Amino acid sequence: MTLQQLKYIIQIVQCGSITMAAQKLYITQPSLSKAVSELEQEMGITIFLRSNRGVILSEEGTKFLSYARQVVEQAELLEQTYKHNAPIKRVFAVSSQHYAFAVNAFVALVKEYGQDKYEFSLRELRTNDIIEDVYTQRSELGIIFLSNFNHEVILRILKNKELQFVPEFTAKPHVFVSKNNPLANLKIVTHDDLKSYPKLTYDQGINNSFYFSEELHSTDESPKNIIVSDRATLFNLLIGLNGYTISSGILSSDLNGTDIISIPLESNEYMEIGYIHAAERPLSQLAVRYLEHFKMYIENYTK
Repeated sequence: MTLQQLKYIIQIVQCGSITMAAQKLYITQPSLSKAVSELEQEMGITIFLRSNRGVILSEEGTKFLSYARQVVEQAELLEQTYKHNAPIKRVFAVSSQHYAFAVNAFVALVKEYGQDKYEFSLRELRTNDIIEDVYTQRSELGIIFLSNFNHEVILRILKNKELQFVPEFTAKPHVFVSKNNPLANLKIVTHDDLKSYPKLTYDQGINNSFYFSEELHSTDESPKNIIVSDRATLFNLLIGLNGYTISSGILSSDLNGTDIISIPLESNEYMEIGYIHAAERPLSQLAVRYLEHFKMYIENYTK
């Protein structure tokens, strides 16, 4: 096993295709396939499952990838520290559900380290993909929420993947609507009030379980439903179609403007928002600093 082979595995996962990975690595596809096969044979495992649509990690491969990332990260750190006195490239990645406050914290972190050489990643993803990102260590942190409804299921999934959920704050359910929506005149909204308006939710892909939903009351009947994949589209539809979505109530005028407002929703539910991380792996300095910005933003918003 060589460090180069581990880098090959990581690149294939990022590309989702051996052919595309070979192009990125400037080697031939047969050479890359041979390197992978030799590594699989040496380790006695099947890392990738092949299909006409590309390659995906096997269960063994997923665990192998988590170790491979650690080895490559440590090797790069050694190289950056001692080779030619090169400046250390700071690397950090976080995956999150669609929360403006997660973006605000990321912006603050990037500005803080903007003068250094760095490679930061922020991915707004489906709930299951966030868990997989942290499990495979593509991201160090994942920002999600727990509720009465999904608490037991999500925690069981995290435990099986040796991940830990750490709560940061608890929010009461709110609806986001356009400031021109007739609901904007209400001090509190009931579920009956919402029935005549389009309900906007985030797409959860093939893992479209109610437990993975980013919105509370995912099992409630709604006659008008629109599913979107990104936050910009959702906010545009809130304005253009007088739709609504259920969320934490925390908005960012810096990122989303002032056309969207938040109204409390009559509900017995809650959103316990926090982060997930590998249970046996200490947080990096950058992860700790990101979480400090995260906490500061929430504290300042709720004052």
